[in-house]
Amino acid sequence: MIYNNVMLTVKNADDVDTVRELLAEQARLSSAEPGCLRFEVYHSQADRQQFLLIEQWESKELLALHKEAKAFTELYMPKVIPLVERTPHLSDLVWP
Repeated sequence: MIYNNVMLTVKNADDVDTVRELLAEQARLSSAEPGCLRFEVYHSQADRQQFLLIEQWESKELLALHKEAKAFTELYMPKVIPLVERTPHLSDLVWP
């Protein structure tokens, strides 16, 4: 099992709604991919330019396949990434 948590900061406040819509679509598509056990998008109440992606994948191999899928190649990379600063965190679950 692999967890991928990603912090995103929208560079321009005018793009927040666009990023929110794109991430919602990305989550919908990614959730249907093989090996995706969890794909959640959180929008900070404290800082509206902050988003958090919480992803859970069956394996590193299936996470790698995700990076070849439509949600990643047609939405995330060309449309979201230019609008945000990104900090990914491959993570281990501590509890439960």
